[in-house]
Amino acid sequence: MSKLWQKTTNVNELVESFTVGRDREFDRQMAAFDVLGSLAHTQMLQTIGLMSAEDLDLVQRELKSIYAEIQADNFEIEAGVEDVHSQVELLLTRRIGDAGKKIHSGRSRNDQVLVDLKLFFRDELQQVVAEIEELFNQLIELSNKYKDVLLPGYTHLQVAMPSSFGLWFGAYAESLADDMELILAAYKITNKNPLGSAAGYGSSFPLNRTLTTQLLGFEALNYNVVYAQMGRGKTERIIAQALSSVAATLARMAMDQTLYLSQNFAFVSYPENLTTGSSIMPHKKNPDVWEIMRGKCNRLQALPNDIAMMTTNLPSGYHREMQLLKELLFPAFAELKSCLHMANFMLQHIDVKTNILDDSKYAYLFSVEEVNRQVLNGVPFRDAYKQVGLDIEQGNFNPDKTVNHTHEGSIGNLGNEYITAAMDTVLQQFKFDKTAEAIERLVS
Repeated sequence: MSKLWQKTTNVNELVESFTVGRDREFDRQMAAFDVLGSLAHTQMLQTIGLMSAEDLDLVQRELKSIYAEIQADNFEIEAGVEDVHSQVELLLTRRIGDAGKKIHSGRSRNDQVLVDLKLFFRDELQQVVAEIEELFNQLIELSNKYKDVLLPGYTHLQVAMPSSFGLWFGAYAESLADDMELILAAYKITNKNPLGSAAGYGSSFPLNRTLTTQLLGFEALNYNVVYAQMGRGKTERIIAQALSSVAATLARMAMDQTLYLSQNFAFVSYPENLTTGSSIMPHKKNPDVWEIMRGKCNRLQALPNDIAMMTTNLPSGYHREMQLLKELLFPAFAELKSCLHMANFMLQHIDVKTNILDDSKYAYLFSVEEVNRQVLNGVPFRDAYKQVGLDIEQGNFNPDKTVNHTHEGSIGNLGNEYITAAMDTVLQQFKFDKTAEAIERLVS
């Protein structure tokens, strides 16, 4: 097996299989980012005299060729090759000779995989942000469209007070706006350059870490080389917390959808081709999409704990089990993006029932409205509360079903423009354009 570290001794095959595990499978997803890291690193090596202009030209042209192959899905980690770093260096040395052997000067596989992961996470978080933004916009659109359609509100799963579809959709939109704050925090932690920390203790070469930071479009450096290594595991944990927050919002919305689709609620419906049936009950329209989403998102909420259990109480420095974090976090990105996409798709086809509160079982929803109406007419609150309670007990409660809520964030004043502005403020802080421009310059 081709290894960057091997000298003369061959590792036992059983040990090899156990320690490598699924690493190649997940490394394949980092291939493009490994090449980007090498493009920046080799440019820096040439500026400090560790690579000639001729060698740099050879290396850069071939790295860009490999990058194009990866983008065209024409790249594999060969059998017997340990990881993506080994594969890229192997291809270089095959194609351009000794110049390809010079690209590892001044770095370790430790900081090489760190920068690969940071670039991969940065890209994945950008995709998550795009999916959240799409769903957020859909929710705001539905909230505005159905702002005047009333819906029962519940506490303890008991009929409580009037709500509205405007409030319901808008609540999940604002929840996503708060979730996006956590995604931004995770992005900021991710968007720092660890390259040049080597094995966690720096290098005696006069590396220019500021240059690679600029070339790769990072916002800043991980300055302390020991902390750069300690950031592995911590970065994943912070990302997991952000993803789990989004998942919690989706899981709760999925639960609402499942309840509201049931015959006992019947507040919303979907086209038959977006639901499933029963093998023996011909009337069934099951909310399988929302149920699967609820399950997946509940599982995603365990992710921070899974990562914490793998990294808790580790001393500073690199430890091999950190490679297992990829098995936890890489699939989580795919799962969450899929759930966000499906939620948006389903909501594009939702049908809202507009006369729910005509049913007499919702009459008590308006008890607080009646109490407040009496208070506005001068009756002390406790007296009004007692009188309305007696009317309900004696069967004399005949509510006026008009709702007059005017304060910020209520049925009559949703505040969606402020929620949207809050989301826009967060989105503007990601500065994806700056990152994209840096990467474009690197590969062009």
